[in-house]
Amino acid sequence: MRWALILFLVAAVFVVPEAAPCQAHGKPSADISRGPDVLDTGDGSLDPGDADISDTSTSSAISDISAADISDIAAAGGASDVGVAVLDLQTDQVVSEQGDKPFYSASLAKLILAFDALHQQLSADDVDLVDRALSASDDNAMDVLWTRFDGMDAIGRVAAEAGLTGTHAPDDPSQWGEVVITANDMVRLYQHILDSPERDAIVGALSKAPATAADGFDQAFGLLGVTGAYAKQGWMYYLPSEVYLHSAGVLDDRYAVAVLTTNPTGSWTTARQSINAVTTAVLAKLGVKS
Repeated sequence: MRWALILFLVAAVFVVPEAAPCQAHGKPSADISRGPDVLDTGDGSLDPGDADISDTSTSSAISDISAADISDIAAAGGASDVGVAVLDLQTDQVVSEQGDKPFYSASLAKLILAFDALHQQLSADDVDLVDRALSASDDNAMDVLWTRFDGMDAIGRVAAEAGLTGTHAPDDPSQWGEVVITANDMVRLYQHILDSPERDAIVGALSKAPATAADGFDQAFGLLGVTGAYAKQGWMYYLPSEVYLHSAGVLDDRYAVAVLTTNPTGSWTTARQSINAVTTAVLAKLGVKS
């Protein structure tokens, strides 16, 4: 029995494909919904739990997505717990399902920290680290950036700057994968980035993301690989069986989309099928071809 347990633990470590912090933790027990580091109730905030469909004179595919539609999109994830949000960058219309539900970020934290770091004068080495963290989702690069650019406080700075009401730093400073995010916050973050001086550096890095990440993981799920899209991907595993897969990006320079998922089966294949099903349902409603 002892040998069986040892073999199980060894197998779990080697099956987990991300070498980032919190790659194979025990089941998380902390309350991750404590709210943002800095609460900004300005125009960027969203009403919790609602599918927000605003009136506008500009035509938008989001106008045709009802609350029932976005609920059906999330339901396409099957056993996965799904948070999904879509924001029209031209009209500011938003639809979401569990858009304010908190999720651990996994590698989506890299997007937040990179944006903050790019506010500063960077060395060539720093620029390379940011590029690697965003494109190949390089965890080693993120480890250096997290320490060098004050990751814990950086999360709060970006949350305040971009009006992110559900994003906060992790309780454990060593676990950047446990930055807490929401789908609504991720689409608002993209909106803020695209209006900032940091736009070109971030879009450029995300646009050249390879299908295989720095750690060997196949990150071509969700939005990555969709024609006309760029995205930041996230993946993480919690023992005994919780799989996190996230995809957040921009489609056709028009729609910011965030699909955040946790799957209880312990199967990367099942989790991947789930997030792909949700993404396909979003694309169909937006009339975007994959």
